[in-house]
Amino acid sequence: MADVAHHPGGYLGNRKLKDALLQHKALSRKGLSERLFGLLFSGLVYPQIWEDADVDMQAMELGPDHSIVTIGSGGCNMLAYLSRAPKSIDVVDLNPHHIALNRLKLAAVRHLPTHLDVVRLFGMEAVESNSSSYDTFISGNLDRATRAYWEGRRMNGRRRIEVLNDNIYRTGLLGRFIGAGHLLARLHGVELTQFVKARSLREQRQFFDTEIAPLFDKPLIRFITGRKSSLFGLGIPPQQYDELARDAAGNSIAPVLRQRLEKLACHFPLRDNHFAWQAFARRYPRPHEGSLPTYLRPENYLTIRDNVERVTVHHASFTELLRSKPAASVDRYVLLDAQDWMTDEQLNELWSEIDRTAAPGGRVIFRTAAEESVVEGRVSQHLLRRWNYLANRSTELNLRDRSAIYGGFHIYELRA
Repeated sequence: MADVAHHPGGYLGNRKLKDALLQHKALSRKGLSERLFGLLFSGLVYPQIWEDADVDMQAMELGPDHSIVTIGSGGCNMLAYLSRAPKSIDVVDLNPHHIALNRLKLAAVRHLPTHLDVVRLFGMEAVESNSSSYDTFISGNLDRATRAYWEGRRMNGRRRIEVLNDNIYRTGLLGRFIGAGHLLARLHGVELTQFVKARSLREQRQFFDTEIAPLFDKPLIRFITGRKSSLFGLGIPPQQYDELARDAAGNSIAPVLRQRLEKLACHFPLRDNHFAWQAFARRYPRPHEGSLPTYLRPENYLTIRDNVERVTVHHASFTELLRSKPAASVDRYVLLDAQDWMTDEQLNELWSEIDRTAAPGGRVIFRTAAEESVVEGRVSQHLLRRWNYLANRSTELNLRDRSAIYGGFHIYELRA
């Protein structure tokens, strides 16, 4: 695994991230909004990925002969994909904090002595021995830059790795956003952590209808959700807010957020939805409460551990990495929601490389804030003519996506 490029200056020193985010002049309203988001996005954003890896694998029909290129984010997805023992996985991300987290997760699975040690590190809270396990088993197996990242000091003087002694899922931009949501609910008399006491879908529905849904009619919440910056904590940039607003009425996206949260709370049994646990309990379920993410389940541990060396992590954009690939060499592409951020020019550059590098039977999967596919009408028909949109399968799997925060899930397959 190649060395990760670390940018101590964050967004201001990260040219790749700035190029991806900035589309308008600095002194324009949109330009200021983009730069504010860039500053927030320069730190750790997603300690846990918010795309359902199980849905991804169904959409890809992932097999052992497949080579994958995926965006890294919190790293849960690439480890889940390893449970199918694919031929190779290239992970890309523009955020160096995500790069460091992905590398840490790979090294932990490979070098910690047991599955339980991995679960202690990433699936449990308040395990004070986690940093000691890191020192003993992981530190010496990391590249220089990643080791420096995790052993660097935070503002409180403690090493960054020590966040795993407590609860990493309460940190990062998303973790703090969820915490702010809990505080806002408490200000209106609602304790969201009580949701996890529900023992059936009926009880989940009852809690949502009586406690959560009325919050979206509160003037303060409607005021907050009417501003783009209010959703920066979800990792939603200004461009993606505009996509969400297309599905909303009036100047507030509160109705859209209510609909998405309803799906998260009511459409899947709590025991089987670790996304709901993070949203409402701010932790993963304990063994008697429910199931962990795919990459932390015991039945997948040995396969994932034995295939870690098939992953390469790159501090690069998706398009940049594909330019280095031979023609017809990639089987599966996982774009998460990155295309929502892109200009038409960036989209066409990306799909030009996808079209060139796709192997026979290649598939592209991605999510969108709005319901419609972002590539239709924006990517050249010359590029899309070889690709078939699997509309019915996309709709079916979107309904199964337990993270629930996206409007659309999309699958494109290279025509035979």
